[in-house]
Amino acid sequence: MTQAPPPPALPDHLSTDPRSPHHVAAVFEHDIGIRFNDKDRTDVAEYCVSEGWIKVPAGKTLDRKGNPLLLKLKGRVEAFYR
Repeated sequence: MTQAPPPPALPDHLSTDPRSPHHVAAVFEHDIGIRFNDKDRTDVAEYCVSEGWIKVPAGKTLDRKGNPLLLKLKGRVEAFYR
């Protein structure tokens, strides 16, 4: 019986956008959870644990390039593997 390799350590700053310099594809091969102010969030597009913020889409609003418009929320951020 072979064991799967352990997941990589979660970075301090991570983005779901593949064009971002903070995007790490190896991390997204596993299920990631974000807890913001003691509530699990599933709509997080980017986070930074050390600075204490997350970016979430603002409804169905798009910017001029067709990407979701993101709101920056500040608070306590925890990232973990599920």
